[in-house]
Formats: sequence, C-alpha cells, structure tokens
Amino acid sequence: MTTTTTEVEKIIAARRTVKPTSMNGQKIADETVQQLLQAADWAPTHGYTEPWYFVVYSGDKVQQFCTDHADLYKRVTPADKFITGNYDKLKDQGNLASHVIAICMKRGDNPKIPVIEEIAAVSCAVENMWLAATARNIAAYWGSGGMTFQPAMKEYLGLGEEDQVLGFFYLGYTDEPVQAGKRLKPLSEKVKWM
Repeated sequence: MTTTTTEVEKIIAARRTVKPTSMNGQKIADETVQQLLQAADWAPTHGYTEPWYFVVYSGDKVQQFCTDHADLYKRVTPADKFITGNYDKLKDQGNLASHVIAICMKRGDNPKIPVIEEIAAVSCAVENMWLAATARNIAAYWGSGGMTFQPAMKEYLGLGEEDQVLGFFYLGYTDEPVQAGKRLKPLSEKVKWM
C-alpha cells in the first residue's frame, strides 16, 4: 500500500517560525486575520470551555502596543535589572509586522478542568492559526518574552486573576526563503511502541 502525504501534512511540515525582524512590513488584510482567528476557534476544548482569548492589534495599534509593552517593562523593572537593549527590542519588535495578537487563556467556570488543559487548548488554537497562516504564505512568530508572564501585562490586557497571558503572535509577510525543516532527535527517541 502506498501512502501519500496529505495537504494538511504538507502544511504542518512547512510551518516555520519567522522572527518579526525578518518580516517586510507588507500589511495583511484584517479579513484574512479574521479567517486565521476562525481557524483558531476550532481548537479542541475540554468541556467546551473555549478558553482562548485574543487581543488583535492592527494598523497604528501595532506600534502603540509595542511602545506600551516597552514602557511597561521600563515601569516595573528595577533600575538595576533594566536593560536598555531589551526596552528597545520590545519597542521595535513590531516595526515590520502587520498584526500582533496577544495570546490569552481565560479560565473557564468548571473547576474540574485543570489549568493545564485550558493552556493546551489555547496552544492548539494558536497552532490552528499558525497552520492557516502557513497555508496563506503568512509569516508568524509566537514570542513569550518581555512582560508576557508579569501581572502588569495581565492588567494591561484587562484579564482576570485566574487568566493568563501566553505570549504574542506576530504576523506579516517575509521576502526570505523558507528554511528547511529539521528535528534534532529522531522520532524513534520520542516514541515507545508497546
């Protein structure tokens, strides 16, 4: 029996991380980003809690978010720990991106569902969005640096106490060629058949 790779498998294998500095500044239509979010909305979810929550920055709001992110870092970081390079990186991170999406987990009402399952559901939603972007030749980057896990960012995004920020998803186009995929360990080291 001959097995062929499906289109979905080809898209999965083609998915790459493209840093925002490798994006070219070309804008993505908001309608296209809405389609990516629609794909995210079909992620698996235990108990239908649907914990993913996205805050989308487009147009001038991308730079405003990046400036706010950098200013948050400056405001809450003790002077002896503040690094000017980190501030500048946060401020300029979105210069060439079309959209930035804050990836959040809003905790559902069912206490029987563990937090890790809610985080996993949001991660699946992001992967759906990433695969939909890959299918459209849109470059994407999931970053979790800066203020991602700090209470100040949660407050900035208007999240509740049990909610979490999981990172920021930068979208854009790139002129750089797609890099070849690689894995450092063979699959056989990551699977045990019984």
